[in-house]
Amino acid sequence: MAQVSTVTSQAGAVISHDVAMRFLFVGDSMTIGRSGDFTWRYRMWQHLDATLGAGAYAITGPRTELYDTEANAPLSHAYGDAAFPAPARRHLAGWGEGWLHMAPAIADTVTAARADVLLVSLGLIDLGFYTDSTQTAANARAFITAARTANPRIRLVLLPVIPNIRAESDAPFAAECDRFNTLLAKAAAELDSPSSPVLLASHPTGYDIHTDTYDGTHPGPTGEHKLAGAFADAMHQAWGVGGPYAGALAAA
Repeated sequence: MAQVSTVTSQAGAVISHDVAMRFLFVGDSMTIGRSGDFTWRYRMWQHLDATLGAGAYAITGPRTELYDTEANAPLSHAYGDAAFPAPARRHLAGWGEGWLHMAPAIADTVTAARADVLLVSLGLIDLGFYTDSTQTAANARAFITAARTANPRIRLVLLPVIPNIRAESDAPFAAECDRFNTLLAKAAAELDSPSSPVLLASHPTGYDIHTDTYDGTHPGPTGEHKLAGAFADAMHQAWGVGGPYAGALAAA
């Protein structure tokens, strides 16, 4: 994958590997996934296992389920790979949940999960149904502030919103997505600190909603790889964590 650009004052700083890093995935329907999905969380677990190795990291969080579309609830454990280890399935993601929902929950979750690194993909659902770009950016800032109350040394990697198929026919929505991404980059730059770095990953290289998703929004196997790669490459380039993402050509 191509190099990602990042917004952080900590670019080039190497994070110590003397203790196991505890990763928490935070997201909406693109992150929780539905019954039968592998999920980009699975792809990231493969990457962390290959580049950091057992004992050097843990995946944490209060949930493990996928979304069951028939039950209209997060009840499924039918991952695309049944061998996906139960501890690695942990997350804080929800179908229909956004910054609006996660900001009030993140402090308690970080405390309970003892999270060190937050990998966050949020915003599309907020802009689509709940809040405008200004309000959504304010909730993102509140999320970061709350996470730091639980762990003042928390590290965050934020993924910009990937406009979905709605943006192709809804110009005001597309403009709000673009504006939010500008505001998110501004927040990342302003809130970044040496003790608690905030890293903005780039839009996944080559991501095409017509071929990398199954419905114009939710990632299929190739999209999962590209989402995981955006997070992995950002952490490797800025912090020296892991290595370059090498899973994009792996079989689904």
